[in-house]
Amino acid sequence: MKRYIKVLLVLTIILSMTKIAYAATPNLQIPKVNISIDSAKTPKEYVDNIKLLILLTSLTFIPSIVLLMTSFTRIIVVLGFVRNALSTQQSPPNQVLIGLALFMTFFIMAPVYDKVNNTAIQPYIKGKITQDQAIEIGSKPIKDFMLRQTREKDLALFYNAAKIDKPKDRYDVPFKILIPAFVISELKTAFQIGFMIFVPFIVIDMVVASILMSMGMFMLPPVTISLPFKILLFVLADGWHLVVKSLIESFI
Repeated sequence: MKRYIKVLLVLTIILSMTKIAYAATPNLQIPKVNISIDSAKTPKEYVDNIKLLILLTSLTFIPSIVLLMTSFTRIIVVLGFVRNALSTQQSPPNQVLIGLALFMTFFIMAPVYDKVNNTAIQPYIKGKITQDQAIEIGSKPIKDFMLRQTREKDLALFYNAAKIDKPKDRYDVPFKILIPAFVISELKTAFQIGFMIFVPFIVIDMVVASILMSMGMFMLPPVTISLPFKILLFVLADGWHLVVKSLIESFI
């Protein structure tokens, strides 16, 4: 009940501020944004409007593209393993881990974006190539990046499941096969890195648990005692630097 009252108060404040702003600027003109195909007079204008609608609709898939076609998956999974290995529960919080993963993704994917921009986007904007040519050329750097990180075994899995003949050229691999194969390859790599991260912390937990049992302290949780030692080890080893360095080098 208190939550609903807070929401109502916030809405009331926003409405009040809107009325005050409108009263202070009575001549303010709000621009009209209209996307319609009714105003098309020629077939070309009709097709262009349809393409614009499809483009705006496709923007909803941007989060999926960021998650499944970039380095984001591997990074966020490894960072989650780091937090679980440290047993720090919600520290660092999810917002910090996701933000760090996003900016690392931007950093790692910057060369790929530069190639797409220089070879496809800019020539298309200048009218040197058509839209189909821009899509074909722009997809090649993305496929190069994804294929470098994808195992042939995973690609073969989806090719056999789809009953499609293997292509002669690497750029002929369709995204409907490349994306899931890339994702499961990324998950395997992330879990391999996560295993290497967990090993030293598990050793600390085992040592602390053995010491507590030998002292007869069965009621004291070993995690409570081992947590400061794991944090100390992580800080002394400059853990965040090593993790980030390993992630960046794994994509080179």
